[in-house]
Amino acid sequence: MSSARLSAIRTYPVKGEPGRDLSEVGIGSDGLDGDRRKKAPVHVVAAEEVAEDTRANLVVGLSAHELAASVGELLRVGEVELQVTSQPSQCPGVYAVVRLPGRVRLGDTVSTGIGSERA
Repeated sequence: MSSARLSAIRTYPVKGEPGRDLSEVGIGSDGLDGDRRKKAPVHVVAAEEVAEDTRANLVVGLSAHELAASVGELLRVGEVELQVTSQPSQCPGVYAVVRLPGRVRLGDTVSTGIGSERA
């Protein structure tokens, strides 16, 4: 099991426009509150992979390798549980669906390697 911290939260309400940096947000089954719907409800990226054009929702302190290895696993961010489903084909990070909705805040603990089923 690996753990780190949530270092950035971003929503992208309008396609092609800059994102909004947030200190906390609710995450429901459709993704982050105020975010436009896209290929997956949540896009998570490792802080080491963040580039100016990265349009991920959550930036975490896990390594890129740890994040890529979490496909098929649960990722816990604060009180939210995400099921990591795949890696995007043209950008870094992973896509996830929401297993347990809730709120996330900057600095929340991010844990991976907790299995593919809720205990």
